[in-house]
Amino acid sequence: MSKMVIDGFAPAKINLSLHVTGQRADGYHLLDSLVVFADVGDRLRVRPAPDARLTVTGPMAVGVPGGPDNLVLRAAALMGITAEISLDKHLPAAAGIGGGSSDAAACLRALSELRGQPVPNDVLALGADVPVCLLARAARMRGIGEDVVPVAGLPTLDAVLVNPGVPVSTPAIFHRLTQRENPAMPAQMPEWPDAAALIDWLRAQRNDLQDAAITLEPVVADVLHAISATQHCALARMSGSGATCFGLYPDTATATRAAQALVAAHPGWWVQATRLS
Repeated sequence: MSKMVIDGFAPAKINLSLHVTGQRADGYHLLDSLVVFADVGDRLRVRPAPDARLTVTGPMAVGVPGGPDNLVLRAAALMGITAEISLDKHLPAAAGIGGGSSDAAACLRALSELRGQPVPNDVLALGADVPVCLLARAARMRGIGEDVVPVAGLPTLDAVLVNPGVPVSTPAIFHRLTQRENPAMPAQMPEWPDAAALIDWLRAQRNDLQDAAITLEPVVADVLHAISATQHCALARMSGSGATCFGLYPDTATATRAAQALVAAHPGWWVQATRLS
């Protein structure tokens, strides 16, 4: 007998690196990104219903579309399943951490479990981040988002996520790119014995959208500077197309203290200490 209610978790997606390696004739950009997922995210509940209904609650609910444009309802339509869906929003929107894509992926997983129906193959139609968010574990994402390969043995990272409350348009960031042909990550990923080795390797990688985002929203530079200034920050970088940035730290206690310092200095910013795995 199928379950009547399924709960899902939509974790924040973090691009530890994001290399723009080219642009296709149809305009889509080619990417090479090491993606991990945080232990913070949105929550979702689905139950069978005669027609599709979406309720959005939570601290980040304001401004989230409740109509058919919402990625969660588009995911349900792609599955061909009508359901009553409640979405508890904790992640900021248009923030470079895949909030909407992760919500859509969580909805696909929940509806698949609800009905015992496989997730369709064409989830890329919902957005470039949906395939990797469907996997929801450390992965290398290439192409336009369709080439997703799990990365095994990635050390867990202690991190702080910071968003200044400014939504960023991904198309606007790509439009501002001055260089679209950049080196990819190494063809063969190394093996990292611990978090320190991974962070050391990440220093040589990039987010090729970061400078364009700073041009569009200078506050991104302020966020990166504030994170870098916290005690024992090993690396500060923007995730996705921004404006969320992350800092990496040697341990959980240090990350927690850094988050507390950032909250005290910038009470208007969204700040979360988290573990990335």
